[in-house]
Amino acid sequence: MADKDDFERTIGYGEFALSYIKRNQLPAYPRSYELWYTYSAGYNHQLNRAVNDTIKKNGRLSRKEMQGIYAKFLSSSRLDDRLEELGKKVSAEVEDLVDTLQLSADATSDYGNILEKAGEKMKNVTDPEKLQLFVAHLVKSTQAAVQSSRQLESQLLESKNQIQTLQSSIETIRHESLTDELTTLSNRKHFDSALDLAINRAESEGTGFALLMTDIDHFKKFNDTHGHQTGDQVLRLVALSVKQNVRSNDAACRYGGEEFGIILPTCPKGNAMQIAEKIREAVKSKELVKRSTGQTLGRITISIGVATYKPGDDAQSILARSDQALYQAKHDGRDRVCSEDDLRDSADKVA
Repeated sequence: MADKDDFERTIGYGEFALSYIKRNQLPAYPRSYELWYTYSAGYNHQLNRAVNDTIKKNGRLSRKEMQGIYAKFLSSSRLDDRLEELGKKVSAEVEDLVDTLQLSADATSDYGNILEKAGEKMKNVTDPEKLQLFVAHLVKSTQAAVQSSRQLESQLLESKNQIQTLQSSIETIRHESLTDELTTLSNRKHFDSALDLAINRAESEGTGFALLMTDIDHFKKFNDTHGHQTGDQVLRLVALSVKQNVRSNDAACRYGGEEFGIILPTCPKGNAMQIAEKIREAVKSKELVKRSTGQTLGRITISIGVATYKPGDDAQSILARSDQALYQAKHDGRDRVCSEDDLRDSADKVA
């Protein structure tokens, strides 16, 4: 069942990708296929918007425009280049800060030497006029030291602000690299690392967790019928329902396409089933309206598979059980929640 659904969905995306390549008269290079496959699947909202805007403006997507969009939204080096650029700026700011501190240290040392020498000379000065000259010289040196100190304080404050801005930019890029732009849930990369972390914690601390795998029922048919923009609206609706029904320490992620993965730390099976039911009911309760026309499109439903951590589990094994539970829910009629226990019950009945 799982393989058949995956086959039909991915073949559909592939066929759409090839049709877009032909329609825009583009060479069928692997990058062309990757861009149009991603467009067809709706994984990358910014890419879809850039493609749609370009086609709306020019009537088609040229090879040069396609290469530009690919470089901007799909190139694996895009985030690395931005991080490298910010790293260079941080290094330059730190170097400037070190130079400023060195100049300040030199100025402080010079001022200390002036005071030391003046102190020695003043021991033997009895003439009031010479004493007055010494004092005037010390006052001038002190004023210069104070001015230098103020300049240093200003430069340090500016450097602090610059470094904080750069740190914020780095954090933004890090967040972007772990976030699905369309749904604003975490992305597959974050899901994989969060699942590994949950398994490691379960092994070391003895605390279990639950894994929910969610799939939108008949999404491909809906997407083909009403278009990608409406399909994007469906994905955002499901994501919102997920966000509204999970805890702050849960990891809610867009696993890929119309699939969502939700990791619930320290959550027993009963509670996980309740959360899954709340998400399912929340999605079903929302009536979908097409924004461009105001047309009512009815309601959508989701199927959810639930598995809980077992000693010795790795990512692949618990994912496999939650996927099996998900496809059991699909097999049983969709719009329902099934757990790994339902798989055992089903097997017992067959036996």
